[in-house]
Amino acid sequence: MALLSCVLTGWPALAYQASPSAAPVAAGVSTTQAFDGRFTRFGFELRTRWGQKVVGMFPQYDGEVTKLADGRYVVRIVLRTGAVTVAGSERYTAMARGDSFFDSAHYPSVQFESDPHPELLIRAGGRLRGRLTMHGVSRIESFYLSPATCDLPGKDCDVVASGSINRSDYGLDGWQLALTDRVRFNMRVRLVEER
Repeated sequence: MALLSCVLTGWPALAYQASPSAAPVAAGVSTTQAFDGRFTRFGFELRTRWGQKVVGMFPQYDGEVTKLADGRYVVRIVLRTGAVTVAGSERYTAMARGDSFFDSAHYPSVQFESDPHPELLIRAGGRLRGRLTMHGVSRIESFYLSPATCDLPGKDCDVVASGSINRSDYGLDGWQLALTDRVRFNMRVRLVEER
């Protein structure tokens, strides 16, 4: 989903490792940071056949960024489909959760796990690849991180990502007469302190 195209938007909490006050990571040890719910947002957009933009949010999610022992990062995201909301429309919210779209009763989450990537990607921006699982289908997708707007991305500013998918690739083929095939995922992520 463009969500992840939005997707899935942008994440790895690299900011804390760059901070002079951050504790060094011992060789062979990984560290993990969770998303900060005060700032983190996951959403999606799609268009109707007559050009109207439909904007949705995933207000319930889980996820983390893990710094591997080799210094690379992996992002894991789980978005709860039963909590999806579509701005300004109870009807579209029900459709998004229903069996013709996310089918939250049978597929309660959308999941993304990134390939390991270097810290530079979070600072400079670029393509973040990983496995998106939605509606019982797993595929490799790419999302695009925007260049950081501060020295400590993920701490002092959001890590922003977006990307688009074809919903038909995941069997989300309901409402084809009303909705286009492309879904754009958008993400704004900040992290809590290391644990």
